Amino acid sequence: MLPSGASSMPPPPNPAAYFPPPRVTLPSGLDILRTYSGAVIFLEILFGTIVWILVASTGVPLLLLQGWVMFVAVTAWFLSIVFLCVFLFGYANRIAVNWNQTDFLFHGTTFVFYFGAFLLQAATTSLHYFPRKFNSTTQEKLLADHEYNISIAASIFAFATAVCYGCSTALALRRWRL
Repeated sequence: MLPSGASSMPPPPNPAAYFPPPRVTLPSGLDILRTYSGAVIFLEILFGTIVWILVASTGVPLLLLQGWVMFVAVTAWFLSIVFLCVFLFGYANRIAVNWNQTDFLFHGTTFVFYFGAFLLQAATTSLHYFPRKFNSTTQEKLLADHEYNISIAASIFAFATAVCYGCSTALALRRWRL
């Protein structure tokens, strides 16, 4: 007979014993900003902010192209801030994830999307001299001269941001494979 209140079932296993410890090679806290990866992530956030401010300040003549550029810029910007905060506040040491692999997958995917966004922004910029309406007798351009200059700057910063994500991908691959 079992004593009162006892159960014939064994106690449930400790779930923490089945999860591997997190694999983190980046430091936590403010020390991450002293590494190359932390500095590049900071540049990604800075350049990404400039890109979406510049794209938002144009008249957006081609909604499909610049809408995608805006979506990629804002989404990458937000996710980069979240990724940096995970390391700044030390959550990387508490969450059982292979952070080196996650870093590589995040930055590699974002690099592909951001490079595509750069190409679309450059394509929008190249349409500067096309008329706004093909059947019109006026020669109103698709992009005004001021918007053209802003679009050039947005293309340059989108390329710089894509390069930053490419550098982060290379650094993450190096950390992941070591």
